[in-house]
Amino acid sequence: MSDTFDELWADLAPLGRHRSTGGYRRYSWTGADTQVRDWFGAAATARGLSVETDRNGNLWAWWGRPGPGAVVTGSHLDSVPDGGAFDGPLGVVSALAAVDELQRRGLRPAVPLAVTVFVEEEGARFGVPCLGSRLITGAIAPDRARELTDADGVTWAAAMTDAGLDSDRIGPDPDRLAQIAVFVELHVEQGRALVHQDAPVGVASSIWPHGRWRLDFSGQADHAGTTLLADRNDPMLPFAETVLAARSAARAHDAVATIGKVHVAPNGTNAIPSRVRAWLDARAPDEAALRAVVAGVDAAARDASAAHGVALSSYQESFSPVVDFSTALRDRLAALVGGDRPVPILPTGAGHDAGVLATAVPTAMLFVRNPTGVSHAPEEHADAADCHAGVAALADTLAELTGAR
Repeated sequence: MSDTFDELWADLAPLGRHRSTGGYRRYSWTGADTQVRDWFGAAATARGLSVETDRNGNLWAWWGRPGPGAVVTGSHLDSVPDGGAFDGPLGVVSALAAVDELQRRGLRPAVPLAVTVFVEEEGARFGVPCLGSRLITGAIAPDRARELTDADGVTWAAAMTDAGLDSDRIGPDPDRLAQIAVFVELHVEQGRALVHQDAPVGVASSIWPHGRWRLDFSGQADHAGTTLLADRNDPMLPFAETVLAARSAARAHDAVATIGKVHVAPNGTNAIPSRVRAWLDARAPDEAALRAVVAGVDAAARDASAAHGVALSSYQESFSPVVDFSTALRDRLAALVGGDRPVPILPTGAGHDAGVLATAVPTAMLFVRNPTGVSHAPEEHADAADCHAGVAALADTLAELTGAR
């Protein structure tokens, strides 16, 4: 089992990695994305799995014929800009290694088993996270998805077409969802709860509600050296006040809020900006707290914009309500994984495809310990022994859920 995981991990590791930063830039429908998708197809085929691409660009590798009662596992292979190696890929590699482990044990699932790779989970290129799972469940309208654009103005439809797929076919896939009896996603922990509890593997209890909001501050471009301060309509000033307001609002509601993506125009050292476009990411233990955070940030942004003679437009790009995973399924996984030792059951503030699919099928998540606690950065990590423990836990879970014999 360890050899299988290590070999798969070594094969995937170089793909999409940026030489200067050490982080990954695996964006949907790019060359790096093609490489990792091809890697998955080859790895799955080598294990006797049949690989298909669904209407939304998600990949499925089937052990047995697709049909009712299927057990599905997997995650994603795309990354945030200069992201870490484990967020997403750990779940995919572990799923393939778990298939190998079941085969090594001489077991065959009594129901169809699939390993899946969801597209655009991070939303790094087109702005909406979990887009592949949102499309399949109908959580986003196909027309809206087709019109999403990247930083260069390329639409999702055009990028998908360039990748050789038909964007006219995207949308809800109820027939596929009806085949799924349960979905289990293994993921690196994005925090240090398992470190503090001295456990290599944990089980998810819930996902905090979270969303992304775009704010456009529009002012007047001008000369940085000749324009008096009193004559300026500088959008950078209300933007700066909004960043501080986000921190204050989050602290007041025991939440988190981040503005980590900004576009400035014309982006010149000696020019007052004409526009600042920023994205707010906010997450909280409950929806009331989340809405209060966003309302506070929006009010602060509007007050600051008015004070500096700047126009503001804002809107919600995506929103995911709280997800409480099935208690019965959660407890079943905890019993399988823990044996004689209690398994930590953890909430998370991170969004996942499992959270989106939970609206349509029973879902559960396994977490693997991350000693750094860092995620969405090159320092993200999981020790090899913990990865192997995750594979064993996933293999035991799949054997139980599929009735493998």
